[in-house]
Amino acid sequence: MSEAQTVRLSYDDGSRAVELARESVESYVLHGQREQPGSMRDAFYARTGAFVRIQSTRGRGRLRGCAGAYRGKDQLGHAIVDAAIQAASGDSCGSEIEPPELPNLNISVCIVCNHVLTNDPVADLELGTHGVAIDKDGSHGWLYPTIPVENGWSEEQFLTHACRKAGLSPLAWQDEDAMVTLFEGQVFRERSDGGSVEEL
Repeated sequence: MSEAQTVRLSYDDGSRAVELARESVESYVLHGQREQPGSMRDAFYARTGAFVRIQSTRGRGRLRGCAGAYRGKDQLGHAIVDAAIQAASGDSCGSEIEPPELPNLNISVCIVCNHVLTNDPVADLELGTHGVAIDKDGSHGWLYPTIPVENGWSEEQFLTHACRKAGLSPLAWQDEDAMVTLFEGQVFRERSDGGSVEEL
């Protein structure tokens, strides 16, 4: 059983996390530069994982980028910046985010509270609470805690989609040599109406 440093963010900290991710995406896309977290709130010095997810607000809201890690060696502030840049780059969803897209993006951040390796993912997985990461044969894939709720997936469907994202067969999560990690996280995102940040 391995766990991250337990972190709980206040709403203000969560809002700042999303703001930092947005600033990092804009700095990278507009200037090719890495945003510095600057003077960070206390919670941002914790060493834990973070994910950044970027969706288009146009049309069907397709995914434009997602990146991050559930294990964190860096301070949270730096982990958010790195995940945001990676999500905005062409390495994430195949095409780099372009400057004209910036006003039409919705950015969310998942701060990892803890994670645990499981031998019985269907029994241990709580939909809406846990994200899933799968590792097998050098392939790695993960999905946000909110995704199965957004899509109406069962536990098995959630695990299947995580396998597909890793480039593995849909039922690879059942293999003995597959490592399935469940991670709990707080998810904060920009409101679709352009208003303040919301916690999901």
